[in-house]
Amino acid sequence: MNFYIISKTAKRAPFIRLALCLLSVMFILTFIGCDSDKTLVLTTGLSEDEIFKIESEVCTRPEIMLYLTNMQNVYEGVYGEQIWETDVDGVSIQESLKETVLARISRVKVLKLLAEEQGVSLNKEEKQKAEDAGKEYFASLSDEEIEVLGVTEELVISMYEEYALADKVYHYLIQDVNPEISDDDARTITVSHILIRTFHVDLNGKVEPYSEAAKAEALQRAKEVLQLARDGEDFEQLVLTYNEDTKGSISFRKGEMPVAYEEAAFNLATDEISQIVETEYGYYIIKCTNTFDREETDANKLIILGEQKEEAFQAVYEEFLGTLTGNINRKEWDAITLIEDADVNTNSFFTIYEKYFQAVNM
Repeated sequence: MNFYIISKTAKRAPFIRLALCLLSVMFILTFIGCDSDKTLVLTTGLSEDEIFKIESEVCTRPEIMLYLTNMQNVYEGVYGEQIWETDVDGVSIQESLKETVLARISRVKVLKLLAEEQGVSLNKEEKQKAEDAGKEYFASLSDEEIEVLGVTEELVISMYEEYALADKVYHYLIQDVNPEISDDDARTITVSHILIRTFHVDLNGKVEPYSEAAKAEALQRAKEVLQLARDGEDFEQLVLTYNEDTKGSISFRKGEMPVAYEEAAFNLATDEISQIVETEYGYYIIKCTNTFDREETDANKLIILGEQKEEAFQAVYEEFLGTLTGNINRKEWDAITLIEDADVNTNSFFTIYEKYFQAVNM
């Protein structure tokens, strides 16, 4: 059976931003991951207060409302209440947030089951931290918030225990992943470039490629600009004058840019200028300004290590996920909405978790 579980990490998008992601949940810890296309099976058999069940793990309405309301109030604090009037690709931000909450809580429930299989559990100190965090958060709630969310102190403590256990089993599974990463694998270079585009964006935001005639004209302009660079014109001034990209200088490592662009850039010496490089975005003229950035390279080693740890975790996680069955109470799930009450402004559930568990060596 498939579940709505966040599972795949996404590569960094190319530097030409044809579309912007409106929201991201930055306060969720690393083990929560990124979006996925997995879905819970739609069946019956759950009581009125139960939203979904995965094997023996049940998620109740108060758990959903606690996550949802905290995340709602964080969003509103950053973007304002008008954020809920926005749609992205025909999906309301409210519905998108609900699906994110469903994904994140189901992820925690699956990781709890995985922890049991792996023999991972919280020790006495960690349980005490979860209890202290739960008591602190519950004490921060007003009587109205407690009533609207439907939570008890015991439930909040239990949710912190599950969250901490999910975090712990994630780190348990990646603790032995520590490969040697060479400077070349992590090498970051810095380049300046001039883009002559071969597409335009219409009034509806749709990307339309140039006609063959317009593309030929773009190539001719690129050749003229390249000749100016070859003749000794100041490259940065040429960037300011002719570049049709949103950026004229970038730092990147292997695997982050279009293949043709990357191959040309990594073969340049410092201050060397490339030939015209054709990509799906248009024609580039690239000048390398730094063939090796030590600080960025060291930082990229950590990024690569994180990616490899995530891949190792996902291999175990996805295999385990395939053994599970579950269902969702669609009627109750569809009935859940955001709370529209200025007096319900709790937003510290996740920050309190970080306060108690960020320094724990797991």
